[in-house]
Amino acid sequence: MARRVLLLVNNEKAEARDAATSVAGVISQHGALVAIHPATASAPVPLPSPVDLAVVLGGDGTILSQSRRFASHDFPLLGVNFGKLGFMAEFDVQSVTELAPQLFGGDEALATTEYPFLSVRVFREGNRLPAFDDIALNEALIAAGPPFRMITLALAIDGHPGPTLSGDGLILSTSAGSTAYNLSAGGPITAPGVNATVITAIAAHTLSFRPIVVPDRSVVEITIERANRAAPGFGSAVVLDGQVSHPLSGGDRVVVQRAEQKVRFVKNPLGSYWQTLIGKLNWGQRPKLRHD
Repeated sequence: MARRVLLLVNNEKAEARDAATSVAGVISQHGALVAIHPATASAPVPLPSPVDLAVVLGGDGTILSQSRRFASHDFPLLGVNFGKLGFMAEFDVQSVTELAPQLFGGDEALATTEYPFLSVRVFREGNRLPAFDDIALNEALIAAGPPFRMITLALAIDGHPGPTLSGDGLILSTSAGSTAYNLSAGGPITAPGVNATVITAIAAHTLSFRPIVVPDRSVVEITIERANRAAPGFGSAVVLDGQVSHPLSGGDRVVVQRAEQKVRFVKNPLGSYWQTLIGKLNWGQRPKLRHD
């Protein structure tokens, strides 16, 4: 039975917009194209019929936003990369065309990688109901923000008091996001399937605050002891996947734990996670010698 496919196109990327017609043709030839929607919106999409698969034309940022957008649905996402790296968007137009019969024909099950979301809630001092409640796939970032003075954060894990951090912020990353901001800040890479949350400081004002990996079932609580204040819309904030933010003030508590929602990404059988690490991030590559 042909798969019912939703096509999501990042119209802000000219290459994705230009490729939409050809990809839609390939889907229609081997499967059933349900609808085409822009992937630049975050509002829920009314689906005219059941969907078995969503094809996303964009990059990893597009995949992140559409993952959150369709978090309540059970169908997997297949990313066609028109961005820079392509960790989550594993396919290109050529590989989609080449593999179209098995991707859209529905005769065999698709190999997928499953990732949990992070639940991120912000509680104002003295309030029991959250002032902010959302999910993240890559990471929850607590950022110092303008005017970029150090902030102070008190950390607790599963109710046990931890250290107090002074610095530029803190990253709480999933395994999906370990190769993103977490990696740039010196945190470890965690392979797909590792159910963990990585806690990495940003420019900590001490040499002893090292990244730590905790089970993703752990509840991590960060109390904002000192935040930056600036004009409205600026200052310290919690930022989800670099796309959704909420301002923070002194006394706020940010509670991060594994969410109930999960997302599945279709794996490209022509490549692998490790090939991406080596080929695109140069993992373990020897320094290149210069020959004059």
